[in-house]
Amino acid sequence: MPSIGVVGAGAAAAAATFVIEQTVGDAEVTVLEKSGGLCGRAATRRRGPVTYDYGANYVKDDDPRVTELLTETLDSDGLVDTAGPIYAYEADGEIHEGRDSDDHKWSYEAGLTQIAKRLLGETDATVHRRTRVETVHREGEQWRLTDTDGETWGPFDVLLLNPPAPQTAQLLRDAEWDADLREDLVAAVDAVPYRSVWTAVLHYPFELDRPYYAVINTDKDHEIGWLSREECKPGHVPDGESLLIVQAGQDWSEEYYERDAEDNVAELIDLTAELLDDDRLREPDWTDHQGWRYAIPDGAVQKGPVESAAEEFGLYCVGDWIPGEGRVHAALRNGLETGEKLAYRL
Repeated sequence: MPSIGVVGAGAAAAAATFVIEQTVGDAEVTVLEKSGGLCGRAATRRRGPVTYDYGANYVKDDDPRVTELLTETLDSDGLVDTAGPIYAYEADGEIHEGRDSDDHKWSYEAGLTQIAKRLLGETDATVHRRTRVETVHREGEQWRLTDTDGETWGPFDVLLLNPPAPQTAQLLRDAEWDADLREDLVAAVDAVPYRSVWTAVLHYPFELDRPYYAVINTDKDHEIGWLSREECKPGHVPDGESLLIVQAGQDWSEEYYERDAEDNVAELIDLTAELLDDDRLREPDWTDHQGWRYAIPDGAVQKGPVESAAEEFGLYCVGDWIPGEGRVHAALRNGLETGEKLAYRL
């Protein structure tokens, strides 16, 4: 019976686990997730009757295989299509028509975290939340993991690492693993560039009338990089209310990432009111926030060392940073493909 360890329960890890369990019937999969949730940056929160995706905004239909997974393979009950186009603006804040509005922008009535919940729910994998892996060990032909509480997990015949590239690089850098490949692998993973995103969530007890679902800053020269209306997702926001997801641009996010959260939210409230030219938006009735230190990869990993680690040691890296496209569908596709490679190996 092959034993497989998975660090992180993001979309890619969930997809890989799903494929493994579907194709390798006797596999024993253990998933260790540092947070209390699933699906990584495809994250969802709820407050009363309001549901909101505060990290990734939706799943695009850019990949036929992922589309089939969500609409046919998995239970599609509650899968919803976001209504409205995406408009654009530049540094001057002048909003104009932008992207084609015919693309599907999927979420769920219960939020994007449903992706990992449904994938893992179709498996017999054991998922341990609030378990942060601190050290990776190579013992003979197998892997062991030690968490921050000192508990050891394994042994595993195969290991999947799903954290963002900088965190994966740190795990590999600190690993108790004597291999000539390790230095090249750490360098390759550590070289993947990342953008930080600081997000404010603003709720209003009135309906905001706009012809778009979201607006995006195309020249990357505005303090706000993205702003979307969660009420455009069926089942997320009650009628007569509005919820804005305001994601600061890269430069702003990096400059103010460590600043007091209340100050960040207050500034983003004012910037939102100015961008949408509506002073009512200066007084939300409640707010939320989240900083994403490693939000979006800006490039793909060098494939050679990653593929060699998988082939020689059964060590697989998964995530949207492998193809270098910070999209949920890219993470899912990578997970599906990695799961197939691993199943073939077993």
